[in-house]
Amino acid sequence: MILDKLMPDPAPDFNDPLGLLLACHQRILSRCEMLEKLLPHIAEHGVDSEARSTIRNISQYFSTAAVHHTQDEEVDLFPALNRQSLKLADIVYRLHKQHAELQALQDRILAALKNSSTLPDNADFADAVGQFCALYREHIKSEEKELFSIARHILSSQQIEDLGDAMARRRRVPR
Repeated sequence: MILDKLMPDPAPDFNDPLGLLLACHQRILSRCEMLEKLLPHIAEHGVDSEARSTIRNISQYFSTAAVHHTQDEEVDLFPALNRQSLKLADIVYRLHKQHAELQALQDRILAALKNSSTLPDNADFADAVGQFCALYREHIKSEEKELFSIARHILSSQQIEDLGDAMARRRRVPR
């Protein structure tokens, strides 16, 4: 039907935890684009209502949903995959190290966003944003290409269900 093509695909839910993690990647990339556009916007318009709204959106997302996403991977997904093979253990180790780097950059960014009046002259913020977004893009590409495709094939239906349950509990969503 024509109408079916006009309607977006339903968002993944906790029954498809890997799909949910992939959807979260798209939201993270969206926030990276917002971050990259923020400084040029502020340079042209100052810290106006649009900039303040963007800052709130970015800060809220990286303080809540992105934290849950990282916990989903670190606490539940990575340990399940880490035990499968040495190759996966190496991939998980590298991704874990990237999570630590991303967290340090995220902390710098969120600290700078708290005092938005200093953003136009904050070279450290601009540098952190550039590093953060580049690393996140690389990280997501690696996770999706190297880890998630394998996870879909080797995790049992019970492990997938357990992952979805853990993700729902983390967000205090009944299942």
